Formats: sequence, structure tokens, C-alpha cells
Amino acid sequence: MATPEKEAMVVGIDDSEHSMYALEWTLDHFFAPFASNPAFKLFIVHAKPSPSAAVGLAGPGAADVLPYVDSDLRKIAARVVEKAKEFCLSKSVNDAVVEVVEGDARNVLCEAVERHHASILIVGSHGYGAIKRAVLGSVSDYCAHHAHCSVMIVKRPKIKH
Repeated sequence: MATPEKEAMVVGIDDSEHSMYALEWTLDHFFAPFASNPAFKLFIVHAKPSPSAAVGLAGPGAADVLPYVDSDLRKIAARVVEKAKEFCLSKSVNDAVVEVVEGDARNVLCEAVERHHASILIVGSHGYGAIKRAVLGSVSDYCAHHAHCSVMIVKRPKIKH
């Protein structure tokens, strides 16, 4: 008898402590306790901004800067991927798929949910206030409203003094 295919889980990561905390939390709660047979197939997705979106300007000289910006974005993506892989190995999660997809994180994560037929999307929370969230936009808020699956927003506990 064939074994049923595992449900897919997508975890969105970037270069923030918040997203790495969300990944570590996910590994601790969904994978490490079930190391021999986790319930989910794990897809870790990093959205790499396009150079033009990162620069946010067009005009004289902008084209000269784009290759340098792209190089920096590639280096950041490589560091994010390496850190994610290290977290996974430290928790004995050896079969996670780590992807880097160019684009806006909101769209990239919602598209990853569709592509992998994920039943859950996990993202971290930057903890922005209302004004900053309104200006920058919230990836977690967007995904909660647009992803075609359950969305878990993992918040780092506040340290009480």
C-alpha cells in the first residue's frame, strides 16, 4: 500500500531575527519532536527583492548601480539560505527544500503556497507599529488575507524586565 503524501508547509524567511525565530520555532514544534517521521514536507522560501525594487529609483546613473545592488542582494540571499540550512541540520531536519525566488515577499510567499499546495504558511512578525506597518506594508497581514491556506504568524516573546 502506498504511503500518503505529506502535507506541505511553507516558511517564509528573510534576513531578520524575527523570521529566523519563526523558522526555529517551527522546527522545534513541528519537526524536531517527530524527527523520524514529521507530518509535513518543509519548504523554506526566501524572497529576494529585484535590484530595481531595492534601489527604488530610476534616472541617470541608476543602471550603473543595479549590478552592485544585485550582487549585494545575492550575497544576502546566500547568507539567509545558509543560516536556514544550519538551523535545519541542527534540528536533524535533513530534507527541507530551501528556495530563493526573486520578487516581492507578499507575492512570492502566496505563489509558493500555490506551487507546493501548502496547507500552512508560517511567517515571522517584525512587530511594527501601526504607522510603520501602514507605510511599509505587512507581509504577514497580506499573506493572512491572500494565501489559500492557514497562516501562522510567529511572534518573538517580549522580554519583560
